[in-house]
Amino acid sequence: MDLAKQDEHYMREALKEARKALEKDEVPIGAVIVCDGLVIARAYNYTEHLNDVTAHAEMQAITSAANNLGGKYLQECTLYVTIEPCVMCAGALFWAQIGRIVYGAGDPKRGFSKIGLHLLHPRTKISKGILEEECSQILTNFFEGKRREGK
Repeated sequence: MDLAKQDEHYMREALKEARKALEKDEVPIGAVIVCDGLVIARAYNYTEHLNDVTAHAEMQAITSAANNLGGKYLQECTLYVTIEPCVMCAGALFWAQIGRIVYGAGDPKRGFSKIGLHLLHPRTKISKGILEEECSQILTNFFEGKRREGK
């Protein structure tokens, strides 16, 4: 499978996780971490249910992947996440030395690239805009619904 098809395939897996978050009335962001062609971690935002501002999809996925591999470094892994990671998640991804980050929608307000690419490990590769419209739309629909509800 070529890289573009692979990226779309795993981004669809991340979107499945985002839909799980949506079902739980969490901000619908999903993530998967892939290593050697296998999904080793699946996660979605869980900040509301845990009452924990750090329970972002990426943070949950990093912990799960590290537990799966038995070590804290993820150099050989790729994170697929539906939105550009925030600064906090970028810092965690730096420390985990993630090999590659693939994200769907950009986040011009809170994404790490607003601050700078130096927030990531120097060897981390980045791909963006994978299934961008789908990744963006699930968030847009969620927040429009919240505004209609007055929340």
